[in-house]
Amino acid sequence: MLKICLRWLLRLLFKVKVTGLDNYKNAGKRVLIVSNHTSFLDPLLLGVFLPDDITFAINTHISQRWWLKPFLGLSKVFPMDPTHPLSLKDLIHHLENDTRTVIFPEGRISVTGALMKVYDGTGMVADKTQATILPIRISGAQYTHFSKLQDIVRLRLFPKITLHISAPTKISVPVEIKGKERRAYCGQLLADIMANMMFDTSHYKQAIFSSLLEARIIHGGKHIIAEDLDRSTLNYDNLITRVIILGNVLKKITASGESVGVFLPNSSKTLITILGLQLHHRVPAMLNYSTGASNIISACHTAQVKTVLTSHRFIELGNLRAEAEQLSQHCQLIYLEDLATQISHINKLFGFIKSKTTALWYNPKSFDADTAAVILFTSGSEGTPKGVVLSHANILGNLKQLEACISFNARDVVLNFLPMFHSFGFTVGTILPTISGMRTFYYPSPLHFSVIPEIAYEIHATIMFGTNTFFSAYAKKAHAYDFYNLRYVVAGAEKLQDNTRQIWADKFGIRILEGYGATETSPITSVNTPLHHKSGTVGRFMPSMNYKLEPIEGIHEGGQLHVSGPNIMMGYLLANNPGQLVPPESIYGKGWHDTGDIVYVDHEGFISIKGRSKRFAKIGGEMVSLVAVEQLAINTWPNAHHAAISIPDLKKGEQIILVTTQKEATINDILASSPGVANISLPKKILIVEEIPVLMTGKINYPAVIALAQGH
Repeated sequence: MLKICLRWLLRLLFKVKVTGLDNYKNAGKRVLIVSNHTSFLDPLLLGVFLPDDITFAINTHISQRWWLKPFLGLSKVFPMDPTHPLSLKDLIHHLENDTRTVIFPEGRISVTGALMKVYDGTGMVADKTQATILPIRISGAQYTHFSKLQDIVRLRLFPKITLHISAPTKISVPVEIKGKERRAYCGQLLADIMANMMFDTSHYKQAIFSSLLEARIIHGGKHIIAEDLDRSTLNYDNLITRVIILGNVLKKITASGESVGVFLPNSSKTLITILGLQLHHRVPAMLNYSTGASNIISACHTAQVKTVLTSHRFIELGNLRAEAEQLSQHCQLIYLEDLATQISHINKLFGFIKSKTTALWYNPKSFDADTAAVILFTSGSEGTPKGVVLSHANILGNLKQLEACISFNARDVVLNFLPMFHSFGFTVGTILPTISGMRTFYYPSPLHFSVIPEIAYEIHATIMFGTNTFFSAYAKKAHAYDFYNLRYVVAGAEKLQDNTRQIWADKFGIRILEGYGATETSPITSVNTPLHHKSGTVGRFMPSMNYKLEPIEGIHEGGQLHVSGPNIMMGYLLANNPGQLVPPESIYGKGWHDTGDIVYVDHEGFISIKGRSKRFAKIGGEMVSLVAVEQLAINTWPNAHHAAISIPDLKKGEQIILVTTQKEATINDILASSPGVANISLPKKILIVEEIPVLMTGKINYPAVIALAQGH
């Protein structure tokens, strides 16, 4: 009777919902229930809402607290110390009988809001007993006053609480792994089960604007989330109001489903523009203003962009008048300053009212999460931009994958200098903090190496995302105390050089977390985390991602990486068939993406990048086609022979060397013959030789070309 009364009371106060009860029934009779630990309410919630009589394996010291005894009296209690071998041995004997026993593998209530360290002992118990593991996620209780997140999140009296019961599973360990290594391996498997549980039970199948509204409920409308060089701040209420106002204006000049070019820098206004387009089913196509006019125009052609949103101020300050002039001959350029003059006081009042009454007019179910949210561009094999279409579910799913591995909170301050046309800057630098309650400072360029450390110091930044090239340059310019407040520094887009890693450790006492990904994976494929880190690798795969290694001739360790998962793109837009989506597919079937990278995955799941099979160079985080560089040379000197290669570069990651038989060849000749080409697509050096090494088939012998270049 007491259990029934408590169940009724908790449902009344917290609207407690239980999902996956069928998984509970199908788990069997000998079950080890593992749960995240969000608050002091957790044992009560599980004890009241799970069917049958369950046993709690609880830390001895906690079980003896007087105020918990009445609640624990509702169930059986197995006092234990997860760090003590004899205590674990007793638990193993206990699980040899039919029982449903709950254990919190973290051993403590979370003080971050995310998963904390998972003790190996629980995994070892599951391995020894071969009990069925039933993962249960408790969500919402972290926002109650019974949690340990005071001053970290906005606590509320009666937030909604959900118990998500995942599918039952078992731990399987190779027989050759024994002793301490086996125990650690079991702990890692259990940690992966719980990380997958956190992701699988997350709500990412929705529109980005819906996530924004949820974030306002969680963190409060007055919570500040954005700031830029204009020093104007945006809280959730401001942001949503302005998104609605601008979205209504953009709705009148564009069509539903239309791809609309965004030719703007990192700023709060760009964020508002992107969300305003998405609100009314328009797809922002993020134009890379650093690639030159010809590539920008090609990108617009590929995505069938007819309208481009830009700014007079941006064009002037960015010295992009020539690009804007050429672009205006192919698309209609609309300037935000001109749109602002069309917004009346009535429009603003209407937007304000709608922002306060979203529950009355906004229907989240009207948005299909699997429709396009953004188009990002990358260079193709022929040097023309290739559009990558990402859905709302791709982006939000990738962020939920990351949140299952790394803890972020509303006290974090992100310094985002990565351009939004780059997938790293768009998804991780922009959308992640916006929907997670983190305050973001938008800086328009990553190239101001002396300024950015000062900005980080001034705004008390706790998180920075960037590339090896930028982190290396900042380290040389920064004072040793500029990054005093940083919690996370995450590097991606290019290989993190050992000297960069070392100088950050020595000068700032900061360990850079290296990750790996691609625009096609939204972009995070893997990342090192504070919990799971191995230097020299790019971390472990995101939760719920699958991978296969295609054997490559001559590669004895590893293979070519193919991946699938919720973060894999909707597909490509190609220049030769503009506007037509080509879904991802590889030799392993539909939905798989061939990364083109040769990797090795060790027994702990850490990934080492061995090289790239595709002929691209990665320079400052941007992909540059070597075929396109050769084509530039052919256009300039059609009667000579050319080969473009890339070699390591400590500053840029790689540099392009053009090996040619053209006498007195210069980069200025290429610029004269191909006006508008971006500097990043030009070779760093030109090496003039008597002949280009070729194979017997007549094809260029690239290994020999590389050896020839290195010899010089």
